[in-house]
Amino acid sequence: QVQLVESGGGLVQPGGSLRLSCAASGIIFSRHTMGWYRQAPGKQRELVARVTSGGSTNYEDSVKGRFAISGDSAKNTVYLQMNSLKPGDTAVYYCRADVDRGWSTTDVYWGRGTQVTVSS
Repeated sequence: QVQLVESGGGLVQPGGSLRLSCAASGIIFSRHTMGWYRQAPGKQRELVARVTSGGSTNYEDSVKGRFAISGDSAKNTVYLQMNSLKPGDTAVYYCRADVDRGWSTTDVYWGRGTQVTVSS
């Protein structure tokens, strides 16, 4: 059974930093595509950052140069380091795993999310 548990959200002032964690169980995260998504009130969920099993990363334009996705294989955990936070980054952040089952089949799993609020 695949489970993703996010942590690290909270209230931070503009310009501050947070590190989100996504602890994975039931999969070895480094073998699959892992991503961070966010959803602000009244908006659709959007991709923030993603890392493939090959180590390739991509970021949403507004977070490039401020956010970084990384992983710790020993802890089976994916991180999102967020720097220079802005009020527009306020959202619920979700971890997602695209698990390759082979034969062109991919199962998608989501965590429950962690709230990030950027406000003075």
